[in-house]
Amino acid sequence: MADDQPIGGSATLAAPDSASHHKLKPADPCAMVLFGATGDLAKRLVVPALYNLSCAGELPEHFVLIGVARGEDDVESWRQTLYDALKGFVGNGSGTFSTDRIDEDAWKRLADGMFFVQGDLTEPEPYTELCTVLGDVAKKRGTKGNAIFYLAVADQLFGPVVDQLNKAGLTEQKLDDAGKPTHWRRVVIEKPFGHSLDSARALNADIGKALAEDQIFRIDHFLGKDTVQSIMAFRFANGLFEPIWNRDRIDHVQITAAETVGVEKRGDFYERTGALRDMVPNHIFSLLSLVAMEPPVGFDAASVMARKADVLAAIPPAKPADAVRGQYGAGEVKGEKKTAYRDEPDVAKHSKVETYAALQLEIDNWRWGGVPFFIRTGKHLSGRMTEIAIRFKPAPYSVFQDTPVDRIRANWLVMRIAPDESISLQFEVKQRGPLMELAAVDMAFKYDDWFKKEPNVGYETLLYDVMIGDPTLFMRADMVEHGWRIVQPVLDAWEKPEADFPNYASGSEGPKASDELIGRDDDRRRWRPVVAPAKRTA
Repeated sequence: MADDQPIGGSATLAAPDSASHHKLKPADPCAMVLFGATGDLAKRLVVPALYNLSCAGELPEHFVLIGVARGEDDVESWRQTLYDALKGFVGNGSGTFSTDRIDEDAWKRLADGMFFVQGDLTEPEPYTELCTVLGDVAKKRGTKGNAIFYLAVADQLFGPVVDQLNKAGLTEQKLDDAGKPTHWRRVVIEKPFGHSLDSARALNADIGKALAEDQIFRIDHFLGKDTVQSIMAFRFANGLFEPIWNRDRIDHVQITAAETVGVEKRGDFYERTGALRDMVPNHIFSLLSLVAMEPPVGFDAASVMARKADVLAAIPPAKPADAVRGQYGAGEVKGEKKTAYRDEPDVAKHSKVETYAALQLEIDNWRWGGVPFFIRTGKHLSGRMTEIAIRFKPAPYSVFQDTPVDRIRANWLVMRIAPDESISLQFEVKQRGPLMELAAVDMAFKYDDWFKKEPNVGYETLLYDVMIGDPTLFMRADMVEHGWRIVQPVLDAWEKPEADFPNYASGSEGPKASDELIGRDDDRRRWRPVVAPAKRTA
C-alpha cells in the first residue's frame, strides 16, 4: 500500500430534506434541429437525453425535434430507428434511465413532434426546406420561432453548416421595438472545437461572422455531471476549505482521466486526434478551471465564465520537457487480453499517435504560483476513473519527536467524478493502543448514499440549459483558444516521429516516464493509483 493511502472508513449520512428542492425554470417553447440525425451521437446520447427530459416533464410543452441528414430516411423510418435504439439502451442496468422499459407516454410526447429533412448538409436545398418546416411548426406547434441547431456532425462540417444556416437567414434573431429578440436562435457545437490553436481561431472567426457569442454553445458533456458542477458548491459554500485553497497549504494537484477501454472502433478518428487533443484542452482544462478559479461575484454565467477564463489565461504554454506521451501495447485489462493500439482497426502499423498524455502545468497568479498541476489521461489503463486529487503540505514532524512516529503523511482531498461519485478527505489519526502510532483514514461522502440517482446519459442538464439560454456550463471562444495555446508547443514537438512506441502495456498505469515526471522535482510525489476507491484500502 502506498504511503499516502488511507486504511479505510466512510461516513453514513442521512438524506437531505427533499422539500428544500426548488422548481426548475420552465424551458422556452422551441424546435431542436438535429444535424447528423442518423448518426451514433444522436441515437446514443442526444435523443436518449431528450427522452429522459420528457420522462421528467422537463421538455417544453411546445417542443419539436427536426432531424437533418443525408440518406433515404423519412420521418417514420427515422422515428422507428431511434425507438429501436432506445429499446436497446433502456434496461441495460446502467442506471441512465428511470425504468427497465420504455415509458411509452414519454416517448409519444417526443415522437409526435418529430420531423425529418433529407439532404446534403453542404448544399442549400435542405436549409430552404428547413425554413419552411420551422415556419410551419412555429404556427402549428407553438414553438414561437425559437430554434436550437445541434451540430452532431464531423468537425469539418461545423463551419459549412453554420455558413449555410446564415445564408438561409436561419441564424437571425429579429428584434421588437424595445430591442429584444422576438425569437431566439442558438447553435450547439460538439468537440473537437479545432485541432490546433490556428484551427480553433479560424473556426471561431468563421462562426463569429454568422453568430453572436451568446448564440454559441460549445458543449462538453463532462460539465453536465453533477459532481463537476458541485466543485464550485464545495469550494464556495463551505467556509472551511477556501482559506486553505492556495499555494500556502497545497503542495500539488493531480487531475486524472483514466479509461480501461481502447480506441474501440474509432481508429480513424484517433489517428487524427490522439489523447492530448481528445481530452486535455476541453475535458481536463474544464476541471482544472473549476478547481483553480477565483470566487465569482455571483453564479450568473458571465461571472463564472470570466473567472474560469482568468485561470486559463494565467497558464503559460506547456513546455515539451514537461510532457510525456505513451501508446499502449498488448496486455491484459481486468483479466481480458487486449491488443496493441497499432493492431486496432484503421490504425497505421507504425503509428506515432499517443493514447496516453501527461503534463505538468503552472498557474502564474497569486493563489497558485509555485503549485504544480499534474494532469494525465490514457486508454487501456488498469482502472477507469476521473478524479481531482489535492495534496496538502505535510504538518511539521517535530511535535512527534521521541515517539514511535517515523513519518507524517500528507493530507489528500479527492473529488471523484466517475465512477463512484464521491468526495473524500484523508487525514491522520492515532491508532488504538498504548503507543503513539498514526494511521491515514478516509472521511468519505458518496453521492449515491445521500441523493437519489437521477436517470442521466450526461446531456440532460446541458440540453436544458441551452433551452433556457444559460451558458454557464459551456466554453467561451477565448477559453477554447487559451486551451489550445497552452498545449500547442507540445503538439508541435510531438509532430516529430521520435516516439518509441508502444511504451506501456495495456492494463498498466501508463509509461514509466510519467512517474519520473511527477517525481522529478520532489521524490515524495507519486501518482495516485488508478483503481476504484473500494480497492484503495489495507
